[in-house]
Amino acid sequence: MCGIVGFLNKKECEKDIIIKKMTDKIIHRGPDQEGYYVDDYIALGHRRLSIIDITSGNQPMFNENRSLVLIFNGEIYNYIKLKEILKKKGHIFKTNSDTEVLLHGYEEWGENLPQKLRGMFAFAIWDIQRHTLFCARDHFGIKPFYYYKANDIFMFSSEIKSFLEHPDFKKVLNKKLLGPYLSFSFTPTNETFFENVYSLAPGTSLTIKGNFMKIKTFYDIDFNEKQISMDKAVKNISKTIKDSINHHKISDVEIATFLSSGVDSSYIASVLKSNKTYTIRI
Repeated sequence: MCGIVGFLNKKECEKDIIIKKMTDKIIHRGPDQEGYYVDDYIALGHRRLSIIDITSGNQPMFNENRSLVLIFNGEIYNYIKLKEILKKKGHIFKTNSDTEVLLHGYEEWGENLPQKLRGMFAFAIWDIQRHTLFCARDHFGIKPFYYYKANDIFMFSSEIKSFLEHPDFKKVLNKKLLGPYLSFSFTPTNETFFENVYSLAPGTSLTIKGNFMKIKTFYDIDFNEKQISMDKAVKNISKTIKDSINHHKISDVEIATFLSSGVDSSYIASVLKSNKTYTIRI
């Protein structure tokens, strides 16, 4: 788990001080390293929990000519495969991190990058020369991404509490969400209980350039009904779970599993054969 924070603000302000306060608000998400990028248009902050390439994967991270800067929360499980593809296309890597794959992937595929990824992610890429911000959230919304847009201000973070540290954030209750929440016991839209604060939908990207903002869906679940036998269904499920576990095992730190006393976590632990398991009783 890491934490990302950023804001675009046309009004003059002490960006370096503000972004530090906003990033400190989510220090619990990344105790291993902090980093910042600030220019005349944007401020970015990152808190890191080191998992892959512990020594060289610090963020914000730049591409070769420092025309792009990235902050990223999550893991890209197919980054080794993507790295080989990008190397063949002429891209040169300086680290062994999955983070750098996102930078070169954006250079190669642009806004189509998220469709190439397998993993859990929320990231933001700032094009320094074109003054364009590109953000994306993983297919199923495993990693959080909230944004605030009002007047000439845009900010985003892994957690809404970061926005409280920005002097132009207006903390106003979104009263119209009370009815749907009381009816369904959850918020059925991308709105939150703060006015002008939204959750970026799973499988969605967001692009901002000047006053223009574009939201694009790059993934949606497709239910194609197919008749297969029970034996084949069981084999497919087993194969899929084992493949997923193998991808999740890629790490430069020790792997462990959490046991919830259910069949699913017990099965995962038996396939993973981890040296450590943990059970939390409440």
